[in-house]
Amino acid sequence: MLRVLSPLRRLLPPLAAAATLNVLLLGAAQAAEPIKIGLVAALSGQSAKSGEALTRGLTIAIDEINAAGGVLGRPLELVRRDDESNPSKGMLAARELIQREKVTALFGGLDTPVSLAIVPLANQMKVPFMGVWAAGTKITENGAKDNYVFRVSAVDELVDEALVQYGVDKMGMKKPGMILINNPWGESNETGIKRALEKRGMPHAGVERIQDSDLDVVPQLTRLKNAGADSLLLVANVGPSAQVVKSLDRMGWDVPVVSHWGPAGGRFGELAGPNAERVHFVQTYLFTEDSGEKGNALLAALKKRYPEIKSLADVTPATGIANAYDAMHLTALAIEKAGSTEGGEVRDGFYAIEQYDGLIKQYRQPFAPEKHDALGPDDYILGHFVGDQIVPIAP
Repeated sequence: MLRVLSPLRRLLPPLAAAATLNVLLLGAAQAAEPIKIGLVAALSGQSAKSGEALTRGLTIAIDEINAAGGVLGRPLELVRRDDESNPSKGMLAARELIQREKVTALFGGLDTPVSLAIVPLANQMKVPFMGVWAAGTKITENGAKDNYVFRVSAVDELVDEALVQYGVDKMGMKKPGMILINNPWGESNETGIKRALEKRGMPHAGVERIQDSDLDVVPQLTRLKNAGADSLLLVANVGPSAQVVKSLDRMGWDVPVVSHWGPAGGRFGELAGPNAERVHFVQTYLFTEDSGEKGNALLAALKKRYPEIKSLADVTPATGIANAYDAMHLTALAIEKAGSTEGGEVRDGFYAIEQYDGLIKQYRQPFAPEKHDALGPDDYILGHFVGDQIVPIAP
């Protein structure tokens, strides 16, 4: 008996084939959708050079990851926002990147007050927040039961210990004076420095505060000098750090200065003048004429992508590039370990990283639920400006 198919029955096989094709095409399109990585940093103002360093470190790492096939078969894409070193603007920028851009991970930039403003949002929204510059201890040790904040950078409490030890060992420090920026970053370091001094039974000559807007800090320095300071422990960003050097010049006070890494964040050599090199400051990485296989390869990649880089002086501050570069590779590993871009799974992916041979060091189990900082005091080096270039200080 001859069976006659209805028009609908005759259409079903091609419709099914078309539907299957559409699903496959949609799946391929979704698989190729980029995984967005957010950056909130100072991209303008005095710290713009540091914001650019973070951008470059992330960009080169992303180039390498994408060239190797991306993450979970998808390319990474960097989306940046300028926080202008303002906590309110930083928090708004972070919220936009999380809610509108749907970033899988958020990288934080330069200023401790900005990062501290973003921390509660990242934990609330369950989006991993990777710190690559700001060193405030409470950024990672934030008390959250469900902590999504990680860091590849210095930590104030550990830096303060290193600064005091360096001052004692290299500069004969016996009674330092503290000159600290008047914000939460300065407060964080005051606590750490006092703890490091108390541990050694050492007195201090007092604590003086400075503002970003100060054009003359002679009064504060005079009080420390009169109190018998034989050295200075400095915590401030580029502008106020430069004012400290210029005020010391006006006073004719030749006193050793040991600093957190604020001076590395911009045009310190230019702003502070010829005596900029008197300030010795902490770094996590410095490019040299021979930075080893990985460092040389990164420097070559930077020169290729950014033709304006001609010499080592053009990669200042190297610490921002290095922190961001290693942190991006670690974040990509965490996403791979998670097998997902879901925040909680990526957070647990950080804990699952066993090792990564990075630029700064060889990382072994860099993160754990009770350890969200990948770098420690053994990873710090001291540098200073010679002209426009930051160079390591010989041991």
